[in-house]
Amino acid sequence: MTYDFTVFDSIPATPQQIYDAWLNSQGHTNITGGALAEISALEGAPFTAWDGYITGHNITLEPGKRIVQAWRTGEFTDADSDSQIDVLLEPVADGTQITIHHTNVPDRLTGYQNGGWQENYFDTMKAFFSI
Repeated sequence: MTYDFTVFDSIPATPQQIYDAWLNSQGHTNITGGALAEISALEGAPFTAWDGYITGHNITLEPGKRIVQAWRTGEFTDADSDSQIDVLLEPVADGTQITIHHTNVPDRLTGYQNGGWQENYFDTMKAFFSI
């Protein structure tokens, strides 16, 4: 069984700054504070983040607005299908509201919803873009 959820936060950067950093190897590494990412801004291109813990490929890219990726972590089993993230970037007064719709997540992996995105992406993005 799988589940879907949505998380969001406000980041002190423009939508284009977040988009560009997310889809650049060094930028993604910087905004997560994690180990090396390998990623590009090409639809269909594979990516890895957090030193291979996260893998997937780009599905749909709308510069400065939206990133859709097939996404899985080292906690997924071979029997688990890829999950999907839909990253929406909307300008707000203090930067960007980032909304992540995460679908097809294996039921046993609740950490992504219960703090994983906040701790490993949103909080680190806030710190990076506040420099």
